[in-house]
Amino acid sequence: MTTVELGSDDLVLVTGATGLVGSHVAEQLLQRDIRTRVITREGSGTSQLEEWGAEVVAGDLTDAASLTKAVDGVSVIVHCAAKVGDWGPIEDYRTVNVRGLESLLDAVETANSLQRFVHISSLGVYEARDHHGTDESEPPNSEGIDGYTLTKVESEAVVLNRIREGKLSATVLRPGFIYGPRDRTVLPRIFERLQSKSVKFLGSGDQLLNNTFVGNLVDAVFLAIERDDCVGEVFNITDGKLVSKREFISTIAKLGGFEVPTKSVPLPVAKALATLMEGTWRILGKKEAPLLNNARIKFLGLWLDFCIDKARRQLGYEPKVEFADGMRETIDWYREQGVL
Repeated sequence: MTTVELGSDDLVLVTGATGLVGSHVAEQLLQRDIRTRVITREGSGTSQLEEWGAEVVAGDLTDAASLTKAVDGVSVIVHCAAKVGDWGPIEDYRTVNVRGLESLLDAVETANSLQRFVHISSLGVYEARDHHGTDESEPPNSEGIDGYTLTKVESEAVVLNRIREGKLSATVLRPGFIYGPRDRTVLPRIFERLQSKSVKFLGSGDQLLNNTFVGNLVDAVFLAIERDDCVGEVFNITDGKLVSKREFISTIAKLGGFEVPTKSVPLPVAKALATLMEGTWRILGKKEAPLLNNARIKFLGLWLDFCIDKARRQLGYEPKVEFADGMRETIDWYREQGVL
């Protein structure tokens, strides 16, 4: 095992630092007294980052000039930024997730100071099917089910190609469904659905979810930064102990004070409806995703058990926070924010 400790000479750039993962990475870096720079769009809300002591550079992945400024003197980059979602034109996702990444790496080559790059990918790169212990030996699915998953596959390929060319010292992490304090997208929507009593399980609800507490992922990020012998490797990252879709939703309901849902829709019916609705929405050119689509079928209906043995064995990753504790911390945060 060979490690490189982050120190006072290091400058770490975190992309996507106003988001769920990036904000926790930046916070942990600053708590360790590591100089931290973030690149954020104008008006994206950086007061918390500045209060923690981060250096803020205005810009984004589509602005080459801002990237040149952002990477100047940087020794480590944790790349969390991405356009996320399950609907919309693929090119909109590709502009940020692939072209933006290429621009960032071009700027890095010119700056010539980078020692380590950690790329946050997704378990969504695997085929949208039931998974029972799938590990990193299975190749990503180059077709994808939406713009997000397809461009996460493409962005991984960009990183891995540059590693093979000897142009980049990087490690790729593939987390599952990430939850935790500061999630402003998925859980708030679940709260709304629970409030309106419109949550229905797809099939039995016993299918496992690839749950990943943000704190566990941040631990993996620091291991990826500091482990020299894991450069060029790809790792699945989850909580280790996975929960069923029913336990996931029921726990949120109980902790949030909502009625626990019990209704379900047969999975074949849900899949047929998703296909029909996706086709109709595309014909109508709707910008909002339909109530059911393939991405939501995967999240709520498929068995998503991915193996993290490689991360345990080679990266030294061991998830410290189990789902019940992680979700309790998450719900407590929402309550403090006045959301619940």
